[in-house]
Amino acid sequence: MDTKFIIADNQDITSAGLHKYIGQMFGSCSITDVTTKKELVSLLMQCNDAVVVLDYTLFDLSGVEELLVIERRFPKVRWVLFSNELSESIIRRLGIEPFFGMVLKESTGEEIRSALKCASRGERFLCHQITNLLLIGSGKPEISSVLTSTEAEILRLIASGKTVKEIAALRISSVHTIITHKKNIFRKLEVNNVYEATKYALRAGLVEMVEYYI
Repeated sequence: MDTKFIIADNQDITSAGLHKYIGQMFGSCSITDVTTKKELVSLLMQCNDAVVVLDYTLFDLSGVEELLVIERRFPKVRWVLFSNELSESIIRRLGIEPFFGMVLKESTGEEIRSALKCASRGERFLCHQITNLLLIGSGKPEISSVLTSTEAEILRLIASGKTVKEIAALRISSVHTIITHKKNIFRKLEVNNVYEATKYALRAGLVEMVEYYI
């Protein structure tokens, strides 16, 4: 029986690329695009043995546990997480789940094709970057040795998209105090802007990509 593919990705360019790869590899098989969790679950109720290629970081899932609830509801489905970046906590949590393959959008064409082929056979595939992380650890920055607990919390709020004024209100503090903390954080981390600080927070596991995109 032909493999059925579901592409759960909100980026048109990614969807087009996957259609091309799948078409070249599997011929005229069934490929359906969904852009929301509701559409995905509805389709899985009709086609519960598909391969789902999911961009976890851009999809409207509240977290990894919600994804696992869906996976357990449809045990015949095989999953390929296909994202720009996945936090270490997500990788380690899903690394122990046998039906989740993981590959990054920056991975080689060969690795992407291998992930699709393995999923179609009921096997999992992990790209080399994710495999290395699981085998030898992340080498992630140790926040506690650089920032105070207050600074780490403020960095987390900054990375989550909060403004200085919003952070001040949440912490019942003055805007001036938060600005001072922000300057100290940037100096200690040797970063120059919010974008660089956010990337650091992501690497350190202070926030997940899903939280960042929200």
